[in-house]
Amino acid sequence: MINPDDEILDAVCALPDGARAWLFTVVETWGSSPRPPGSLLLIDGHGRQDGSVSGGCVEQDLVERVRGGGVSGEMPESLSFGADPGESARLGLPCGGRLDLIVERVEASAQWHLLRQRVAAREAVERRVCLRTGEVSLHATGPRDAFRLEPGASLTRVFGPSWQMVIIGATHIARFLVPIVQSLGYRAVVCDPREDQREAWDLSGTELDPGMPDDVVAARADDPRSAVVALTHDPKLDDMALMQALTGRAFYVGALGSRRTQQSRRARLSELGLGPEQIARLRGPVGLPIGGRTPPEIAVAIAAEIVAVRNGRALAEQGRDEGGEGAVGGAARR
Repeated sequence: MINPDDEILDAVCALPDGARAWLFTVVETWGSSPRPPGSLLLIDGHGRQDGSVSGGCVEQDLVERVRGGGVSGEMPESLSFGADPGESARLGLPCGGRLDLIVERVEASAQWHLLRQRVAAREAVERRVCLRTGEVSLHATGPRDAFRLEPGASLTRVFGPSWQMVIIGATHIARFLVPIVQSLGYRAVVCDPREDQREAWDLSGTELDPGMPDDVVAARADDPRSAVVALTHDPKLDDMALMQALTGRAFYVGALGSRRTQQSRRARLSELGLGPEQIARLRGPVGLPIGGRTPPEIAVAIAAEIVAVRNGRALAEQGRDEGGEGAVGGAARR
């Protein structure tokens, strides 16, 4: 599944010459709302949709407005849904929900193509819209809020870099983990220098990197929108990749293995020169403690923990039994 921001950028850049579309941005929500501020929806003149701003009810209303000429977008303008109970019931908004949008008219341009190129290069770029004049500008930025609204003044939306996961090892667990994280909007890169493992990999839509794991992590996952998960159980591959990731900026670093395995791994990382704070970043046994034992269950546990970490949820110390089982149960015991 393509990352939502990449989907919008690709759709705008694919517009035929002279064709226009309308970009809707969620700017504020009240009550129960399925999409947070900063969410995007693109609707072209034929009613084709990319992205979303609700569970589907508001999208259909917006398509009808676009087709009926009810949205000009000559200048950025505000739209509100759910301001009264009757409208909420008609649109199917959650109880008490309200949604405010800003709409602007867009077309393929050199600026949109430049934005897509910079995001593909794993840059973070602010797209700033002046709400008084409609002028749009692009600005380099660092880690910060993805969305900001200054009422009556400007709308700022950060694009890129795309969320991605680098998985060390073309393993059975990786076969189940890849489609899960792709469905969450992550780009999946599977790194394995072992030729036999790569040749046996037949999951389409995955990028296989034959490089050494530590080199791949250094080159491709040293940013706060990357996660690194080591699944090979081979210290020659896992440890060097983990050392590189733990000294870098990846927001999540995890490794498969029991508690005993993790203790040995942490000792080796310490001998390699990593400090206590760096080693403490390692999540292992990897995944939430859901008692999973099969590869699909282990993949679910890993993905769930990554979602929690990305969303800033504090995670309690994972329960482990005396036998050394971790979050993923007996399948991780080695």
